[in-house]
Amino acid sequence: VTTGQVLSLLLLFGASDWVSAAIRYAIPEEARRGSAVGNVVADLALDLGRLPERRLRVVSGGNKKYFGVDLASGALLVNERIDREELCGALSPCSLSFEIVVENPLELYSGTVEIQDINDNDPAFPSSQARLEISESVAAGARFPLESAQDPDVGINSLQTYQLSANPNFALDVQRRVDGSKYAELVLEKELDREEQKELDLVLTALDGGSPPRSAHVQIHIDVVDANDNAPVFNQSTYKASVRENTPSGTLVARISAYDLDDGPNGDIVYSFSSHTPAKVRELFALDSATGELRVKGQLDYEETKLYEIYLQAKDKGAVPGVAHCKVLVEVVDVNDNAPEVTVTSVYSPVPEDAAPGTVVALLSVTDLDSHDNGLVNCFISPGIPFMLSSSLKNYYTLKTEGALDREKAAEYNITITARDSGSPPLSAVKHILVQVSDVNDNAPKASQDSYDVYVLENNVPGIPILNVSATDPDLGRNAHLSYSLLQGDPAFAHLFSINRENGTLYLLTSLDHEDQVEFSLMVQVQDGGFPLLATNVSVSVFVTDLNDNAPTVLYPHPNATATFTDVVAPGTPAGHMVTKVVAVDADAGYNAWISYTLLQATDPSLFSVGLHNGEIFTARQLREDDAPEHTLVILLKDHGEPVLSTSATVFISVAEVVKEVLTDLTDVAPASDPRRHVTFYLILAVILVSAAFFITMLSVGIFKCYKWRKSKELYNSSRSTTYRTPGPFHHIDAVRGGFTPPSFYHQVYLTTDSRQSDLLCKKPFTSSPLGSRQGTIRNGEPGLYHQIVGTASRLPTPAEQAQPNTDWRFSQTQRPGTSGSQNGEEAGAWPNNQFDTEMLQAMILASAN
Repeated sequence: VTTGQVLSLLLLFGASDWVSAAIRYAIPEEARRGSAVGNVVADLALDLGRLPERRLRVVSGGNKKYFGVDLASGALLVNERIDREELCGALSPCSLSFEIVVENPLELYSGTVEIQDINDNDPAFPSSQARLEISESVAAGARFPLESAQDPDVGINSLQTYQLSANPNFALDVQRRVDGSKYAELVLEKELDREEQKELDLVLTALDGGSPPRSAHVQIHIDVVDANDNAPVFNQSTYKASVRENTPSGTLVARISAYDLDDGPNGDIVYSFSSHTPAKVRELFALDSATGELRVKGQLDYEETKLYEIYLQAKDKGAVPGVAHCKVLVEVVDVNDNAPEVTVTSVYSPVPEDAAPGTVVALLSVTDLDSHDNGLVNCFISPGIPFMLSSSLKNYYTLKTEGALDREKAAEYNITITARDSGSPPLSAVKHILVQVSDVNDNAPKASQDSYDVYVLENNVPGIPILNVSATDPDLGRNAHLSYSLLQGDPAFAHLFSINRENGTLYLLTSLDHEDQVEFSLMVQVQDGGFPLLATNVSVSVFVTDLNDNAPTVLYPHPNATATFTDVVAPGTPAGHMVTKVVAVDADAGYNAWISYTLLQATDPSLFSVGLHNGEIFTARQLREDDAPEHTLVILLKDHGEPVLSTSATVFISVAEVVKEVLTDLTDVAPASDPRRHVTFYLILAVILVSAAFFITMLSVGIFKCYKWRKSKELYNSSRSTTYRTPGPFHHIDAVRGGFTPPSFYHQVYLTTDSRQSDLLCKKPFTSSPLGSRQGTIRNGEPGLYHQIVGTASRLPTPAEQAQPNTDWRFSQTQRPGTSGSQNGEEAGAWPNNQFDTEMLQAMILASAN
């Protein structure tokens, strides 16, 4: 094959991001294997050096692979013998289509190779001899069709002309059919004379247009017979009919008719196929010799032949039969009898689940042998899947991703592709493509719950597991391999907790104490093994539950004091009078801290009784003159835990007529070198400062509220009343427990809160211990209470006032506007019955002396 025989044309489509161009070549048939068709790499402007990695390949329809590509040179080579007559028959031009597929990135090129005909076939007649009977009565100008030669070549190499050997009677007239083929007819130029010549022998030669031309010969023997004066005549020279393909055998196509003016046998007509009719037509159609009905005999196929040109003749039965000729044009109408065919060229699977929309998944080609609407094919896929079909080249489709993929929802897709033509009824074909989705690390671990609350008994055994953090990850492989770790938070927790990295089991490494710390807040991080790493955090709250491991602690009276503190009660005190109160706390919580008080020992058991739940000591009967002046009570304090823990408190009570006697005794008892006197002074000073700050704050809040409500007098008074409102029960009780106020003074000034409700502290997970609450309450102080104490320290009762035991004396500094809270008809600030706390009186005396 020379360069001049190869034609190359590059057509730019630009219709798709993966279809670049179409090329066309032309080669002669019977080209040697390995012959170069053209350089497709150069024509498509591809990089020759990248061909191996881009996997260039040629895809063509059919079972034979006629072409291949030399990756070293980029040339398109012939792989198989190409016979134009075998491929296309009489069709011209004859072409073979192929596609060039290049990957990385995907590109598709369409190409066509035109197969040019060469003169490799001789013309051929159906038989080597032909015999004609011509009556001598036939006039000049009569025509006699001759059998046509057949040449499978096309174009200039096909049958071009006929030649007749020289003779005086006949000339040769070459005619052209509708399809372009030629046939010859004998034309009588000079009438025959049987008496002069009974027979003639002629030679008919068929020539093609090759160089050199090829030829075929047939011997024509003509018998001259006596004339039959009238020949049959057709009522029309050309008949037209149409029939659908796949029409059943026996279907009437056309009915031809001829007449003869002769009588008898010379007028009887017999119909038959003319010698021009090919054998293939005689296999498909049948002609009734008597009626002239042309019927379907074989299976018609529109895709094979669209038009049949049938030559018929009518001959009478005379001695020298007359013959008439006509032709029938039969058009084959296409029916939708071919379903589409779907061919999957390439499938790219698996597809990453993070593939961008528009990623190519598969390449498809669709063919339909029908024509017009019957061959117009549309492809579609089932809805509800994130894929779509697109077409940028006729009969080629690409399957692309349309939306985001999620392997956790669908690990694979069995995509059904339906190809349907536009015929009536439509035919369809189905193709299944399995597309798998590969996993990427797009899911963070998910814990079974966002937070955990763990309750651990105090005094636990070290090293016990307390929790199993559970998490899942819907990814696969390393992307779903979970590891657990504790985030670095409070460094004080580092030695307390540990977590198993593989299964998330949380261990407690040491023994915990509820009284030391109630709650621990941890953060567990769960991360997978993918890239990049994804993690989630789970909060863990560890609550230390209480055990009864602390006995009650006595706050008042002081159990370890060096001096003896005596509570004073006047003679004749009626029954039910509260003398003093035992104040105690329990470091435990809940029922473990609920203290009950029982009188264990007493100087006179019938004189005093103890409140079971509040520790208040009351007179059981009225004091008499003959009662002992000093009483010692031993109070047993028990909690409600398991096991029960207890302690005891000793209370000393004196029965005195006047306060002066008690002051004398207290002066004797109180040592001058008591180191706590300065501490008491500083505590009182601190309480005064805190009370003043609290008073100023509350006054500011009241003024602000009054201004906000437009200085309403009622709201103003309400605000001042709120400012000096009696504090809550915990403040009152803790003030007595701290030892700063005599129990009787506290009892007379304020309404006593039920100790059972005050002492029972039900601890919640985020509530501090009862001890801490009481200590904080002591720091807070109570403004009204401390002002009364300061007033007491600044002014002592006169002897005349002391001599009147039933007279209420008051401190001017303790009385404040709006102060309330008196009990039994006594005003706030009053000190009835001249009852004093021993330690408090010492502080007052020292302050007065200074």
